[in-house]
Amino acid sequence: MIFLKTDDEIELLRQSNLLVGMALAEVAKMIQPGVTTRQLDKVAEEFIRDHGAIPTFKGFPNPFGREPFPGTLCTSVNEQVVHGIPNDIPLKEGDIVSVDCGTCMNGFCGDSAYTFCVGEVDPEIRKLLKTTKEALYKGIENAIHGKRIGDIGYAVQTHCEAESYGVVREFVGHGIGHKMHEDPQVPNYGSRGSGTLLKKGMCIAIEPMITLGDRHVVMESDDWTVRTRDRKCAAHFEHTVAVGLGKADILSSFEFIEQVLGDKAI
Repeated sequence: MIFLKTDDEIELLRQSNLLVGMALAEVAKMIQPGVTTRQLDKVAEEFIRDHGAIPTFKGFPNPFGREPFPGTLCTSVNEQVVHGIPNDIPLKEGDIVSVDCGTCMNGFCGDSAYTFCVGEVDPEIRKLLKTTKEALYKGIENAIHGKRIGDIGYAVQTHCEAESYGVVREFVGHGIGHKMHEDPQVPNYGSRGSGTLLKKGMCIAIEPMITLGDRHVVMESDDWTVRTRDRKCAAHFEHTVAVGLGKADILSSFEFIEQVLGDKAI
């Protein structure tokens, strides 16, 4: 069931999503060679709780009956696509790390992700990140009343496949509200004019997951971490948006992150 949000509910969603952006900016301040993703996770959790919210990823049930997710952040390094578990392995010069963060505050959820460069990164990989981020905004341009879910996926898919990148099919964006994952699903591929009709008040998380090689992915033995089958790098960017009349309203923000990164931002 799809729940349309009132203007007041959208403002509560915005508060939770802006907190995600600020938490990711705290993470951005730390990313450098030698730092571990567990250190990033600790800083993010403390920041979120200090601001009166809870991290929604921590304790999230595993779909295969394994242990719940142990971290505040999903930290996915290089060939890891999504759902990487924070650990004590130091980041290295030239790595990339997707950091996905979720919060719940005042009964509404926030969800956003950004892929960071660790030091100097190969230009080929930076181009993957740039294209993935561009594709996110191409998708957002189609999150307007009267269009359909397939228009969002088509925009993402065509932008990335034009550069010969792979578009992950098995994991998708989603509705968001009181729960982190609500209807509808929001794939990063599709056909124009297909799928669920978009209506003002729908709130969705759009999150391109794009690979440098082919689109196929595998699940690691922890039953959380998803990586590319060919072990080539993957990028992931995500915004939460409210479907609007003529224009989507982006409820999350990369501005805090990019103020930290300065000219090193993607």
